Amino acid sequence: MKKSIFEISKMDCPSEENLIRINLDEFSSIKHLDFDIPNRKLTIFHTSEIEGIERSLQKLNLGTKRLGTEQIDPVDFEKDTGQKKLLWTVLSINFAFFIIEMTTGLISKSMGLVADSLDMLADSFVYGISLFAVGGSVIRKKKIANIAGYFQILLAVIGFIEVLRRFFGSENIPDFSTMIIVSIFALIANGICLYLLQKSKSKKEAHMKASMIFTSNDVIINIGVIVAGLLVNWLNSNKPDLIIGTIVFILVIQGAVRILKIGN
Repeated sequence: MKKSIFEISKMDCPSEENLIRINLDEFSSIKHLDFDIPNRKLTIFHTSEIEGIERSLQKLNLGTKRLGTEQIDPVDFEKDTGQKKLLWTVLSINFAFFIIEMTTGLISKSMGLVADSLDMLADSFVYGISLFAVGGSVIRKKKIANIAGYFQILLAVIGFIEVLRRFFGSENIPDFSTMIIVSIFALIANGICLYLLQKSKSKKEAHMKASMIFTSNDVIINIGVIVAGLLVNWLNSNKPDLIIGTIVFILVIQGAVRILKIGN
């Protein structure tokens, strides 16, 4: 058996971990994947050459760099029997906040909340693909990934068009208090997801490292919407909301492109 360690500089979110898992699902030679999100490292235990696995990782454009490969004695790995239940839990949390943020975003006229809701939906897609596609046929996995990726891009493009309409129009200023309150709850929800996912991998850790929370794009986006809400109130303008909305839509499209690379 061999052990290869990779540095993945852009792996800062559990949904990206699941993207990697889905992408590597076709390699039967992989016996175990050990993710270290805070330090952005992935350890792969495998029985064949690493070059094909490395190319598959690089395809995701997550800043993959192999640090080394070494021969080790065979190891028996315990299966995580609660993995499916865990994925259902984080999927449900993300999808619930997609609905909450989309609804409150439309009511409060906040593109920041609408965009963040699509980011939550993007994470839901990743967890959903993990549940329904991993272990299934390659064709099924690619089909689901393509549908999710293109649908995500479609929603983001519609969001961009709406941002442009509001930027050049005379749209009312969004409700800053709704932006802040909902984003705080979304921030808590993301923290819970991170905690559940990380705790499941290390029974020795009863708590989540603080550094892990602030390495997540999802959490940074939540903070960005909160700041935009404060600026909306301070400047009495909808421009901060439109700016954060545009940034998040770009991140959503980047995530969709990564999903589509699984399907190609």
